[in-house]
Amino acid sequence: MGRYLGEGAVKLEGHGDWVDSAAFSPDGKHIVTASMDRTARVWDASTGKELLKLEGHLDWVSSAAFSPDGSRIVTASRDNTARVWQAVTGKELVKLGGYGSPV
Repeated sequence: MGRYLGEGAVKLEGHGDWVDSAAFSPDGKHIVTASMDRTARVWDASTGKELLKLEGHLDWVSSAAFSPDGSRIVTASRDNTARVWQAVTGKELVKLGGYGSPV
């Protein structure tokens, strides 16, 4: 038997492993999730539809967040990198490395 999610609730399905973090965009229209499946994903907050899959990390993505203006997403990973992505297209803009341990 399924769980009742509450009126207006949406279910975000698509990650292949545990989700470690989730955050709303500043305008509340999108959600970004970070997962042990080595991806971050962007979802439509009202429908639960997956909009973007951010791929490139070599180990699990431990956190993800939107910039204050909502134009970028930053991800942190156990692959000792952080990455900055364009929130609309999912294009990787910057890879920040050189960390001696997981970010």
